[in-house]
Amino acid sequence: MDTIANLAHGFAVALSFDNLLFALIGALIGTAIGVLPGIGPVATISLLLPITFGQPATTAIIMLAGIYYGAQYGGSTTAILLNLPGEISSVVTTLEGYKMARNGRAGAALATSAIGSFFAGTVATILVAASGPLLTQVALSFGPADYFSLMLLGLIISAVLAQGSVLKSVAMVVLGVALGLVGTDVQTGQQRFTFGIPELSDGIGFVSVAMGMFGIAEIILNLEKPEARSVLKTKVGSLWLTKEEWRRATPAVLRGTVVGSVLGILPGGGAALAAFGAYMMERKVSKGRHMFGQGAIEGVAGPEAANNAAAQTSFIPLLTLGIPANAVMALMVGALIIQGIQPGPRMVEAQPDLFWGLIASMWIGNLMLLVINLPMIGMWVKLLQVPYKFLYPSILVFCCIGVYSLNNNVFDVYMTVLFAIFGYMCNKLKMEPAPLLIGFVLGPMMEEHLRRAMLLSRGDPMVFLERPISASMLAIGAIALGAMMLPNLRKGKEAAMAG
Repeated sequence: MDTIANLAHGFAVALSFDNLLFALIGALIGTAIGVLPGIGPVATISLLLPITFGQPATTAIIMLAGIYYGAQYGGSTTAILLNLPGEISSVVTTLEGYKMARNGRAGAALATSAIGSFFAGTVATILVAASGPLLTQVALSFGPADYFSLMLLGLIISAVLAQGSVLKSVAMVVLGVALGLVGTDVQTGQQRFTFGIPELSDGIGFVSVAMGMFGIAEIILNLEKPEARSVLKTKVGSLWLTKEEWRRATPAVLRGTVVGSVLGILPGGGAALAAFGAYMMERKVSKGRHMFGQGAIEGVAGPEAANNAAAQTSFIPLLTLGIPANAVMALMVGALIIQGIQPGPRMVEAQPDLFWGLIASMWIGNLMLLVINLPMIGMWVKLLQVPYKFLYPSILVFCCIGVYSLNNNVFDVYMTVLFAIFGYMCNKLKMEPAPLLIGFVLGPMMEEHLRRAMLLSRGDPMVFLERPISASMLAIGAIALGAMMLPNLRKGKEAAMAG
């Protein structure tokens, strides 16, 4: 009954005029950046962080959350109609969705995507509401050693699940943690790694790192590519599904919801991994698997449900443990810390308006997205016709004004440019920037818990192995890292033997 009473309180918060307005703004922006290829929610949220500072914390986080799950909806529209995935998790939708559009069933594919996303979003919202207080109670029994090991496990899994080389991902995590340690030592008051630069005494600005590495670096990468924007050649047709399509799509949506809900919670998981996982599952278990490659509705229903469920369940570790599951959640942690809120197990008690208001707004936002997506398909397709050469200068100007306005200091703008160049180089070297951001956010928190654990144990490092929770986390992390490193070691050994 407590959960129902808390949800009622959450809906009262979410239905206030300001929060409703910002949920709608977030959903609209999310859909727009989902439609526009090559921008994505990470870049957009990092660019919009400065405008949230003047807003109450609850309103700001509701808007940023709306952008994230709105992008999952928007990305499917152009994936189906134009074979252009606006968002990385929509790459899978192009495989079957575009073929359905070519077969004259574009309307059915869009309706499947919207209804599947709404259903998955509803289930994921219930999961977040039910598991939040439960996990919070568990988390309250954690000691400093347990928290340190949990955060270390989060960093290891985010590195292991990142694209490309595990070694590069681990290096990016370590670099992120090192960058997070720049500034003034909280316990001793000593400055460290500041190189005599007074502006670094408070540490490197989170917004500079996020906006540079994700926002501006993404713009530079997009400018390298020739614009590849198609024109809609097929009619959208009826949005109504046939009885056979309903029969095949329903179990796919249910399976996709389960896959997405589970993978969204994992550190390093997120919407893209969930969509790929759901698609591979549908190819193996669906009754229409013989139609894959020709426009199978299961290939749209499963991944679209999965990516939306994952987008919302990734809030569970953030809200209950204070650990970001992916780059977007790392930005959310940054936004909360800037607002003076420490995410973690005490958030349910300390910030009930934020916790329950955000959960209620997820369902309201999903309902808004269902209403604004299907009737406004024509408008979203028209948005694609705006040339990128007109979009990027205004985005860059907005970035510079936003960063400068934080501290009224041009040094922050220079730092953003520096991280933009670094982010561009990382992309060229195939080094995933997301693990660096997660390391940057978790690094200072890990250091705090490490010091506290060592103080309580009087300098005995065995405390991390003596506590069952901590030892379990470290063992899982070692197994995950070992499992990913073994194939690389075997290949290296075979190459050495052949040489």
